[in-house]
Amino acid sequence: MPDLLKRIGAPLVVAFLLILTIISMVSDRRPDDDVRAALPWWQAVVLEVTAPIERIISAPIDGVKGFFTNYVDLLSVRSDNRRLRRRIAEIEAENLQFREALVSSGHLARVASMRDEIEIPMLPAEVVGLDVAPWFRSVLVDRGTQHGVEPGHPVITHKGVVGVVTATSDHAAKAMLLLDRQSAIDALVQRSRSRGVLRGVGRARLEFEFVVRSADVVVGDEVVTSGMGGVFPKGLQLGRVAELRDAGGRLTRIAIIEPAVDLGRLEQVFVMLRRGPTMDLLYHANRAEEDLPGPISVSSGQPLAATEVTESARVEDEP
Repeated sequence: MPDLLKRIGAPLVVAFLLILTIISMVSDRRPDDDVRAALPWWQAVVLEVTAPIERIISAPIDGVKGFFTNYVDLLSVRSDNRRLRRRIAEIEAENLQFREALVSSGHLARVASMRDEIEIPMLPAEVVGLDVAPWFRSVLVDRGTQHGVEPGHPVITHKGVVGVVTATSDHAAKAMLLLDRQSAIDALVQRSRSRGVLRGVGRARLEFEFVVRSADVVVGDEVVTSGMGGVFPKGLQLGRVAELRDAGGRLTRIAIIEPAVDLGRLEQVFVMLRRGPTMDLLYHANRAEEDLPGPISVSSGQPLAATEVTESARVEDEP
């Protein structure tokens, strides 16, 4: 008997409680006019008994329901986060492009103003190669003779001088930087007009050797092109005096110059499509030597072949 009660006791209790719950639910369905009427005593007893049971049964159900609701909300939040991250990345990329366009437009505006001041046409070019050997410093740009670029053309940015074109092909050109040891530019201190020669030493800074030891120069002075030497127009920015040094036993004075242009981070430059008079003269002199014709025929005005020259000389030598 005790074993039987143990086996059927729990199911009986559950069945009894379920019956009470059903009775309570059915008894609650009363006409509208009896809503405010007092419950019969037996319904009140059933309600008191079933209310805790309903709470016990509802608690885990509500917990499971809340768990799945929170899980669905979490998935939605994760999806929103991924979407927002993608949008943030897109906005940052657009912002970067806008900043690049703004910087480029500012550079172009400054170069356009510079071009108007010195009245020299300028060709934009992209730097596609960089040579940073200890003795030679140069860059390769994507503009050549097909675009009007020739040796001797100055290369600048909106900040100042970069170098000068030394060699060209149809669609590319090589420009020697100010840092190159072969670079030497006639320059002057913008404030005091003291003149000297700005030389490359193969390092990140330049040496400015003054013509006279008593030159008026202080740290922070701006150095610009003098217009002498026939390469660069007057007034182009070269750099700033960073340090003053004693030239030893020489009668000159040396200043260390920080270049106006960061020559290690060149991306876009401008080629000035005209040489100075000295460079132009040397360029055409070299071209004339390369293209120098042979002896000219008086009758035809055309160069004579080597055999014709020999025959002419033989005829003149005969009596």
